[in-house]
Amino acid sequence: MVRTVWIQRTGEAAYVQRHLPTGGIEMHFPIGGHPQLVGPLTGPEIEVIPPHTTIVGVRFHPGTAPPLPTVLDDLVDQRLGLADLWGSSADRLVEAMAGAGTPERALMFLQAYLLQEFRRTVRVDPLVGEAVKALMPWQPVSIDTLATHLALSASQLRRRCLHAVGVSPKVLQRTLRFQGFLALAQAGATASGRRGADGMAGLAVDVGYADQAHLSRECLRLTGLTPRQLLGGDLNRCACEHEHSASYKPFLATRGRPPLRV
Repeated sequence: MVRTVWIQRTGEAAYVQRHLPTGGIEMHFPIGGHPQLVGPLTGPEIEVIPPHTTIVGVRFHPGTAPPLPTVLDDLVDQRLGLADLWGSSADRLVEAMAGAGTPERALMFLQAYLLQEFRRTVRVDPLVGEAVKALMPWQPVSIDTLATHLALSASQLRRRCLHAVGVSPKVLQRTLRFQGFLALAQAGATASGRRGADGMAGLAVDVGYADQAHLSRECLRLTGLTPRQLLGGDLNRCACEHEHSASYKPFLATRGRPPLRV
């Protein structure tokens, strides 16, 4: 359910954070502040975090959102106060986290709370879960082929993805493909050399882009930056400060898996 967690601290100056589409939602808990939910993103979101701020964050896998009073396509590209969605239970959670003593203990408390909530109330759509796995870039598949494999029509698959993920299967596939590229880059992966390409161009081809120009267009659309601006000339560094390779670790091992067949 939970893809990754983190603790972020700002120093003497405000910090400009660039949030990128990941296919999932996020929850941000500023210690002593008001928690927020970041809905599924389809483009970059810029946030200015004040100085001397500590944030406990959690990112969810696509299709595995915690209990919410609405479907996820109502939350696309939105940032909402968690109290507006969870009411008094959000206030109690924030109170408990504020009294935890340290951000590390607050994070442990948050994870325990979410685990309890998932066990008690969350019902994950199993077909959407299968669709998310199949849409990872290591096993290219067309949306129609995927729908047939899941015994759904393309429109049924789209509707279920919109409700559980917030975006259509095609948009999710494009997002996961770009995240896959960043994961390979941060993991220091070597391009397979298909089509004679190496470096950034080789990794782009490996995750399904036609060429580096295709990657550049998608990067600009999803991040607002060119690949060179985002990576700063260093394949292992992402200017958004997100850790892509760690959250994709289970999928990095599946690289090279044969395409889905029906």
